[in-house]
Amino acid sequence: MSTRVKSPLVVIVLFLWIGFVCAISFMEAWLKFQAPGVTLPIGLSIGRLVFGALNKVEWVFALAILLTSFVKQRGSIKRQNLYFLIPFLILILQSIWLLPELDVRAVQLIEGQVVPPSNLHFYYVGCEVVKVIALVSIGIKQFK
Repeated sequence: MSTRVKSPLVVIVLFLWIGFVCAISFMEAWLKFQAPGVTLPIGLSIGRLVFGALNKVEWVFALAILLTSFVKQRGSIKRQNLYFLIPFLILILQSIWLLPELDVRAVQLIEGQVVPPSNLHFYYVGCEVVKVIALVSIGIKQFK
């Protein structure tokens, strides 16, 4: 029995996207604070830079998947492509709400201001977990 990939480009982009999110959100985000000499302001400055860049890369991946799927389907949207909405909607939520709010908090902390406790980081991590699970599921479904 042979396995056929629906769209090799989509599979490549999906698994690159998964790799970027896992490497940055689940490893770099907390690991940088373990390095000697990295203070909270330095770690937050690095985080702002890295997560801003990750967000842009994720948009490139999302648009590549959208365009590839759209072109391959000749302009029609098939029901199985609706699964792509999950990571796309999460990316939108992160881009317009979570990242800007976390960025404001980071700047306040860098400037030495007292910032009240917040659950934003937990929401962000929860979104990342759901996004990775969705991307892995979509990636697996790309194989026939």
